[in-house]
Amino acid sequence: MTQQIVNGAFMGSIYALFALGYTLVFGVLHQLNLAHQAVFMLGAVAGWVAVVTFGFPLWVGVVVAVVVGGLLGLLIERVAFAPLRSRPDDHFAGLISSIALGIVLVALALGTFGPDTVRFPREAFPRIGFQIGGATITLLQLSILAVAITMMVALTWLVNRTRMGRALRAVAENERAARLLGIDVERVTMGTYVLSSALGATAGILFALAFNTIRVEMGLAIELKGLAVIIVGGLGSLPGAMVGGLILGLAEVFTIAWIGSGWRDAVAFTLLFAILLLRPQGLFGKPKVREV
Repeated sequence: MTQQIVNGAFMGSIYALFALGYTLVFGVLHQLNLAHQAVFMLGAVAGWVAVVTFGFPLWVGVVVAVVVGGLLGLLIERVAFAPLRSRPDDHFAGLISSIALGIVLVALALGTFGPDTVRFPREAFPRIGFQIGGATITLLQLSILAVAITMMVALTWLVNRTRMGRALRAVAENERAARLLGIDVERVTMGTYVLSSALGATAGILFALAFNTIRVEMGLAIELKGLAVIIVGGLGSLPGAMVGGLILGLAEVFTIAWIGSGWRDAVAFTLLFAILLLRPQGLFGKPKVREV
């Protein structure tokens, strides 16, 4: 039992990081960026290139992944969303545009790196394990958990305690009022995409390190799980994305241990349907009040 909880928390923290990127953009800008899965994959690829091709240490690879992710977020905002902002259907048009850009990014990665699976060298990270309460946890798992938790705490602090966070919350509440208060909405919008994609790229390289597998299509499966997480936790809720990621991670791990790996996704998405039926706004979402 202890081992499954450790494994579930470890996996759930990666899901939560990925979902935080989704929910940050949705919560502030009410846009759904479906190119996020491409950022997840390219973050892993960028880290791998830094470590394997250029010979940098692993921590530099993680930093490179974060920087590349932030730059990709800026590209996505400028190319897929900004040109459509004047349209009356800008949210829907941006959704379709982000899908198209995500496909382009995946195709470019496929043409550049090919379809083969690549891996980090075994010596990239020390293979050390610890016994904690009857469970075995590796130094790599502890490091990934520490990075994921640190980034979640840092994001929560940034949103709740900083000037930029106040601007984010003001834009999320009412963009027009934020402009009248002198907030640079364009800058906030770009910053939101940079933060979101940096989180997605970090999740990508942590996932690649956890399973030591990098494939061009690796973002496609986790994209659906990220959407499930933000729906379970509540659209636009940062605490909801964290808790939703842990719930999904635990559900998957216990399903594999008790039922079988073939049922993993079925049980996870059945949980999603159950929460939607019992609490449609998600665990931490607020029910909408109809205006009269």
